[in-house]
Amino acid sequence: MTFYTFARSVVNSIFRPLYRVQVIGLENFPKEEGGILLCSNHIHNFDPIIVGISTPRPVHFMAKEELFQVPMLGGIVRKCNAFPVKRGMSDREALRKGLNVLKEGNVLGLFPEGTRSKTGELGKGLAGAGFFALKTDALVVPCAVIGPYKSFKRLKVVFGKPIEMESLRKEKASAEQVTELIMSEIHKLIKEHR
Repeated sequence: MTFYTFARSVVNSIFRPLYRVQVIGLENFPKEEGGILLCSNHIHNFDPIIVGISTPRPVHFMAKEELFQVPMLGGIVRKCNAFPVKRGMSDREALRKGLNVLKEGNVLGLFPEGTRSKTGELGKGLAGAGFFALKTDALVVPCAVIGPYKSFKRLKVVFGKPIEMESLRKEKASAEQVTELIMSEIHKLIKEHR
């Protein structure tokens, strides 16, 4: 058993009953091999955990660099497939690592807003999501976490259908345009299931 599998089962046994996690649209999440870019809104520090336990495949999350500098936590986060990204600047190493995750047929988890929403409302997405979507053949799956994060109140994780990317890749759409499309799909999921 890998550390990821062990940690996931432990966290699952705590978080799923605590937040009464309801997963919707799991049929939209491809279970076979192949790169998946999983893009979610970001309303709470626990989002990576909740999204991670809701998917049928292991997720490699980009996480803020500061987490990896916390004693012990940094090692645990790394063992759970996360890798650091410097916020507020173009981090070539993180971009390279993210591309490799997708090219190796794995799941890359992103929060395109780049930071947690203070209001709970969906913010503007950063171009990184569009960059990964355009530079690989990965399927792009939108995801919405719909709160509140309150003990024993229902928390929803909704997976939307993969976004059609072929025409955008052919048209050489910009990373910003693709990110906007991804964010609009996340917004639709929030509106529909709130």
